[in-house]
Amino acid sequence: MPWSKNDYPDSMKNLSEKVRNKAIEIVNALLDEGYKEERAIPIGISQAEKWADNQKES
Repeated sequence: MPWSKNDYPDSMKNLSEKVRNKAIEIVNALLDEGYKEERAIPIGISQAEKWADNQKES
């Protein structure tokens, strides 16, 4: 199931909007590549948090 800004996993509810939106983007891309949701969601969250940290450093 593709996720959206209004419909996302509970595990993303405590993320900032900026990080959550990036995580949704990453998770949807992983799902398109054939990843299962239970694997794609934690990867997407982790990568979005790293992305946000890199945005702060720039």
